[in-house]
This record gives sequence, C-alpha cells and structure tokens, in this order.
Amino acid sequence: MKPRPHYLAGAGSLLWLFLVGLPLYVMLMATVRSRSDYARNGPLALPEALTLDNYRSALTGGFGQYFLNTVLVTVAVVGLVLLLVPPLAYAIVRGGGRITSGAFRLFLLGLAIPAQAVIVPMFYLISQAGLYDNLIGVVLPTAAFCLPVSALVLSGAMRDIPPELYEAMAVDGASPRRVFFRLVLPLSKGGLSTVVVFSALQAWNGFLFPLVLTQSDSTKLITLGLYDFQTEHGVDIPGLLAAVVLSMLPVLLVYLFARRALVQGLMGVGGK
Repeated sequence: MKPRPHYLAGAGSLLWLFLVGLPLYVMLMATVRSRSDYARNGPLALPEALTLDNYRSALTGGFGQYFLNTVLVTVAVVGLVLLLVPPLAYAIVRGGGRITSGAFRLFLLGLAIPAQAVIVPMFYLISQAGLYDNLIGVVLPTAAFCLPVSALVLSGAMRDIPPELYEAMAVDGASPRRVFFRLVLPLSKGGLSTVVVFSALQAWNGFLFPLVLTQSDSTKLITLGLYDFQTEHGVDIPGLLAAVVLSMLPVLLVYLFARRALVQGLMGVGGK
C-alpha cells in the first residue's frame, strides 16, 4: 500500500526550517549590505547593492590581528591537551591502582571549580610569572580547564576497547608504549576528535581569561575584538556580523573535518 503523506510533519519541518533559516538569512544578508542601507531598510529587506566592504574592513583592520591571535591560542591549547590527555587517560584505564584512581578523582575536581572562582589567584599567578598581556598567559589556564573534561571523555573511549585486544598485544610481546601507539590511539579516534573539538571551542570562544589576562591590542582575541565595532555613536551591525561570520568559519571547518570520527565515537569503537 502506498504510504500516505504526513502533512503535519511536513508543516512542522517547514516551520523549523523557517525558524533556523531566518536568523541565518538576517546575518548573512547584513554582511553584504552597507551600514546606511541596513539602517534605512531594516534587517529583513533585500540589499540595495551587494558589497564586501564589511569583510574587507574587518580583515584589513585590527580584527585580522585578533583573528591570528585566536588561531595561535587555539592551536596551542589543542596541542597541549593532545600532548597531556592521551597518556593520562591511558594510565587511568590501564593503571588500575589506588594511586591512579585517587589521582583521577582529584583531577576531576576541576569539573566542580568554575573559572570565575579562581580568576583572582589566576591573575596573580600569571602576573608573577611574567606572562600578563602575553598569549602564553591565556593558553596555559585555558588548556588547564580543558583537561578534566578531556580526560573524562578520552578515558571513557579507551575503556570501550575490548580487553581481548590488549591481551593479544601482550601475547605478541608488545611494550606498553607500542600498545599505546599501535592499538589505543587508532581505536580512540572518536574520543580524540571530541577532545579536539571541545578544546578548540573552549579556546576560540574564551572570554574571561583574555579579558582579565590581556590588555594591549597586540594580544587581543576575537571575543574582545568584536567590541571594536561598537562606538559612542552606535554599533556597526553589518561590520560586526561580518566579523562574526569570519570568526565562525574555523570552528565550522574543525567540525566538518572531525564529524566522521565524532559519529564513530558516539556509535562505539570503530563505528560498530
């Protein structure tokens, strides 16, 4: 029997598409309109003339430096997390001793400590270390607050690896180092991708640490640079939205490249 169309579901899908598409339309159309056109005709009107001046102004102004600083901070944070978390998660999963379990529980206490609660001692520590108004002073605390969640996610992914595979590697005489690089890391791609996306988002969207630990324009990040589009005479909305679109692109690319491994991580090791 030919299935009957579900008109209610179709109407709901169209409504959902409208609710999702309208903000995207307003944002993208505003970026190719002049400021006077946007102020005169409103956000929902079609542009009188397409222009890329908003993107050009964002890239040639100080926003380009903020973008580069944010890229450097994000790459450094992700690199630190990937350097520290996989060996830590492997030790947690395969250690099995009281010291390892106790250290893991102590490590996870970081999940209960918000950044706002330690920002004053963090500011003092960074200042005493001579890292105030330095990108390294933003990288270190950002990476530190990414470690607890990253360790939790990756240790869970490593626990899904069947014990028989560890036993087979041990029978072959593989050392713990070889097991880590030849077995654990390849089968933890989903967890690693999740850690990369999480830490990249935390670094890219970070606001509190850049606000408190930096001061000069040479170390300003995107989240603070968006304030440059607000003046005493008003807000340059088309320019601001163009900068927002530019700031979204790297995170979108990270997701596009990691989405397959993310899905595999949600489905289980190897996508099974």
